[in-house]
Amino acid sequence: MSEEEKGAHPQAGEASGPTNPLEMQALQTSLMQITQKRAAKDKYVFWETQPVAQFSDEAIPVEDGPIDKPKTVDEVKQEPYALPDSFEWCQCDFASQATVDEVYSLLCNNYVEDDDNMFSAVPAHIRVRESTVQMVEINFLCVHKKLRHKRLAPVLIKEITRRVNLKDIWQASYTAGVLIPRPISTARYWHRSINPKKLIDIGFSRLAPRMTMPRTLKLYKLPDTAATPNLRPLEAKDAAQVTVLLNEYLAQFAVAPVFSVEEVKHWVIDAYVVDDGKDGKITDMVSFYTLPSTILGHAEHNELKAAYSYYTVPGKYPLKQLVNDAMIMARNKGYDVFNALNLMQNGDILKELKFGIGDGNLHYYLYNWRVAGSLAPSEVGLVLM
Repeated sequence: MSEEEKGAHPQAGEASGPTNPLEMQALQTSLMQITQKRAAKDKYVFWETQPVAQFSDEAIPVEDGPIDKPKTVDEVKQEPYALPDSFEWCQCDFASQATVDEVYSLLCNNYVEDDDNMFSAVPAHIRVRESTVQMVEINFLCVHKKLRHKRLAPVLIKEITRRVNLKDIWQASYTAGVLIPRPISTARYWHRSINPKKLIDIGFSRLAPRMTMPRTLKLYKLPDTAATPNLRPLEAKDAAQVTVLLNEYLAQFAVAPVFSVEEVKHWVIDAYVVDDGKDGKITDMVSFYTLPSTILGHAEHNELKAAYSYYTVPGKYPLKQLVNDAMIMARNKGYDVFNALNLMQNGDILKELKFGIGDGNLHYYLYNWRVAGSLAPSEVGLVLM
């Protein structure tokens, strides 16, 4: 064997490995995939213990239904889950102003909507295709920033599940900006400028290439008045009609709530209905809700007032016209931006109404309920505040 041939082999104690650039790239890719898989396993280790659809599920479900075997309330753990020393469970009394202030402070200073990070569960009836299921809608999973190293989030989830199960409710719906096992659908946020100058001033948006501020203001200017005749604010007397109108409209989607009259009165607040002007029949409705944000470190502005599209039911008038009128109402109330998800039929009209696609996804999840296949956003009729 020549010296050159000897040199082609590693000596004892030397590391061997690929020297070809393509082999090196393949090795690096393989190592990266192994690292990502390990990280994903660590990230989802809690969810792998829960009755939710898993990324590792090989077979696509062929029918909808519960994941866990049926249980009874008697089988539910009766005592709360243990907390670290010096902590105890407290059920919030929202009739107390002191409690309201304390929860408000916690959420304002610590709640990040898209983080894995107080807990609330609101009873609701959710229809998944042909099955109407009593569930809870989960919101506000929030842990104080200084306590996140204690891994309280899994304990909160298990405790809220236990308390809901004690009410003989076994399913839940929830949304998150983070990806966890496993969404039934994924929607995208879209944004429509109402006060573009302020949005550019605070850095929420920026001038498009070759656009000036006057041209931008002209582009996003809304009409002075609504185009829809007999459009007026929702009144308490309308609740029964709106409940029927809303439930009939939502029946076309694969996943949607089934509202009661009391739920419409409670949840549908910033809403407008079309009254036929004759016998008081409601033919259309449009609604939105508010999520303001604090603006830090700006000399002129301290709050971003955002409207979020809720439920719109076109009847006598087209969806595009009703949503445009909703933006006019929002502008008149001092809102800066109008946001919408590409759920239901929204995807058909957002571009035409000068919405811009955002960079945030919203994943939809069901707890202890299997959904056959995956759903497009247009098949989802559920909006969680």
